[in-house]
Amino acid sequence: MHYHHAPYRLSLIPTEQTFFFFLFEYYITRFSSDAQCRLGTNIILEGHQEEAAVMPKLITVLSSLLQRVAESNDLSQRFHPQKISVFHGLTRPTISIHSYLERIFKYANCSPSCFVVAYVYLDRFAQKQTSLPINSFNVHRLLITSVLVSAKFMDDIYYNNAFYAKVGGVSTTEMNLLEVDFLFALGFQLNVTPAAFYTYCSYLQREMFLQSPLQLEEPLNVGRQLKQYHCCFSEDDCAHQKQLAV
Repeated sequence: MHYHHAPYRLSLIPTEQTFFFFLFEYYITRFSSDAQCRLGTNIILEGHQEEAAVMPKLITVLSSLLQRVAESNDLSQRFHPQKISVFHGLTRPTISIHSYLERIFKYANCSPSCFVVAYVYLDRFAQKQTSLPINSFNVHRLLITSVLVSAKFMDDIYYNNAFYAKVGGVSTTEMNLLEVDFLFALGFQLNVTPAAFYTYCSYLQREMFLQSPLQLEEPLNVGRQLKQYHCCFSEDDCAHQKQLAV
């Protein structure tokens, strides 16, 4: 199963180099041949070096955000019983969210921007499925499923469900069920506009700046930067809902 994305046309893109600009560049080149011509081949040539610098920090901030959300919802579950779903495990996995995300990154070999898109999907899941809050019992299954769906949507070449099942520590049958349930939970809304992707990158960068202010550069000025390019979208721009922000 492969998900097809709608084409985008870009007339102008941000030129300021930022911590997440590599991810934004990569994402844009996935959808616009014109953007590829303007950006040149430096993205491909320098991609591995940029990825090596960006991904460890991205994994850290994503795992930190998800950990905070899971712990917060674990506490609220004591007072507000939560619905059980196919994503819910009988026990908490012994592997940490950070180690689990590192494992996915190591073996899935999906494009770097897939992890940002996966975060977008998790945020949409949290917004749409309010009766299924992300907690310690379902966060791992939601994470592997969101990356799987993101890879199928973003990448031309990706591993099949059986491989992701091994990476995620579930059976192939369960992986198939998780994928289907996740797609229906999102209402099959997989499209992520460049503006939305950029907004999420900006939010993640600010989170990293707050976690390690001495090691990261200034966060993006989203309001100013978004005015520097104009896109023709196939869907309305979606603002960051901060459902996964605690």
